[in-house]
Amino acid sequence: MPISALLARIRKLVPKNNAQHFDEIVRNFGVGALRPPSTPMSDGELARAIAEFLKDSPSSESVATLGRRLDPTSPL
Repeated sequence: MPISALLARIRKLVPKNNAQHFDEIVRNFGVGALRPPSTPMSDGELARAIAEFLKDSPSSESVATLGRRLDPTSPL
C-alpha cells in the first residue's frame, strides 16, 4: 500500500486535537523510521495501533512501538 493511502487511513483515526501525533507519524515515514505494513492491516488492527500510539506523547519510544505494530519485521 502506498504511504499516501496509509496516511489517509491514519488521518481518519487521529483526532484533530492530536495533530502533533499525526505530524510525528508523517515525519517518521519521511525519514524512514516508519515503514508501511508488509502485509495489509485491517481497519481494526490499524485503529488499535493508532489508539496505542495516541496514549503517550510522541517520542522515539512511542514511534518505535507504532513501527513494530505496523511492521513486525521493523528493526526499531
